[in-house]
Amino acid sequence: MSIETIPSFHVIGISVRTTNENGQAMQDIPALWARFMEEQVAAQIPGKINDELYCIYTDYEKDHTRPYTTLLGCRVTSLEQIPKGMTGRTFTEGNYTRFTAKGNLAQGIVNNEWIKIWDTLLNRAFTSDFEVYGAKSVNPENAEVDIFIALK
Repeated sequence: MSIETIPSFHVIGISVRTTNENGQAMQDIPALWARFMEEQVAAQIPGKINDELYCIYTDYEKDHTRPYTTLLGCRVTSLEQIPKGMTGRTFTEGNYTRFTAKGNLAQGIVNNEWIKIWDTLLNRAFTSDFEVYGAKSVNPENAEVDIFIALK
């Protein structure tokens, strides 16, 4: 397992408070993605650094078995202009380990990778974990999505 230090960064997007209990996140997170795409949220975010999408899991009540916030958006240069109805957050520098989900997005590769992560012995910080949907995820049938897990 390699450890990477990721400097602080800003994200603007839309969010939902959810939990993995009773499969709630499996309803809330796809609904958040659908809203993000339908409302073309990315096109409304000012000061985007690039076109990568970030799906961030943060504000953990305790760990992945308790409520947390999912923020879906883009990295930005600053939080000076946050559009109405959106959320802007700064994520502080931290140490992360990277997992990569590979394959067909429609076949649940990201969720399957999370199941592996939950079963892996990691000294997790439960501060902010995130997925990055970049150039390698453009083809949904042969995608690669990096998942960064915050470590203590």
